[in-house]
Amino acid sequence: MRGIRIILQIGILYVFSMIGDAVHNIFHIPIPGSIIGLILLLICLLYKIVPLKIIEDGASFLLSFLPLLYIPAMVGIMKYPSLISSSGAILFLVVVMSTIVTMIAAGITSQFLEQKATMRKEKKKCTNPLSQSL
Repeated sequence: MRGIRIILQIGILYVFSMIGDAVHNIFHIPIPGSIIGLILLLICLLYKIVPLKIIEDGASFLLSFLPLLYIPAMVGIMKYPSLISSSGAILFLVVVMSTIVTMIAAGITSQFLEQKATMRKEKKKCTNPLSQSL
């Protein structure tokens, strides 16, 4: 039963990708259709049009295989050693710096969101008139 649920959830994710491709082809937007589909999925999740439970297992299943998708790209790069030798140091520096910037941005964003959630909890505690002392 779980396997069928995962297949159906992957189908739902694929439908969002197809909708994004259709929007891309109809309106000639310079953003790839798959990204448009992800943005539409995000909007539907934010406004609770699509509950998270509907895609959670399928997305987790796909994410578990994500590292395998990098293997063909790495083999392709290793096939052209001249690409790595001529600009390998610059490429390495760009990868390291972008990784550091991404880690910093993710850390700052998560701390900001955690502070917002804490402030929201504190505000809920203070709005209860019975909990305030005279």
